[in-house]
Amino acid sequence: MVLADALPWYLVGMIFLVGLGGLLLNRRAVSKVIALNILNNALVLIFILQGKRAGRDAPILFGGQEVPVDPLVQALMLTAIVVGVCVTALLLVLIQCIFDVTGTTDLPEIERFFRRKERDRGR
Repeated sequence: MVLADALPWYLVGMIFLVGLGGLLLNRRAVSKVIALNILNNALVLIFILQGKRAGRDAPILFGGQEVPVDPLVQALMLTAIVVGVCVTALLLVLIQCIFDVTGTTDLPEIERFFRRKERDRGR
């Protein structure tokens, strides 16, 4: 594999690792949502890179390639992008609601808040 062919895969791998690291190492809820978006984008790029084959181009109806690339992968990735945007919007609204109640987006602080509230309710 030539370096020019492997470079996009290395870059996507690095993007994936940045997203995974952000998801595992951050304590703030908004940072985790951003890391989840980075992971989603890396996965979409993986599928797009896999769908693009050497010597094949987009399926154009008139005067296009004899052997076009499969458009199903592109359609599925558009769907994945839309679902990712919807999940992001839902998570951000949920984080806003939790922030209104607890006053923080720090996940251990949120957990302590709700444990304290549950303990106080049990008395």
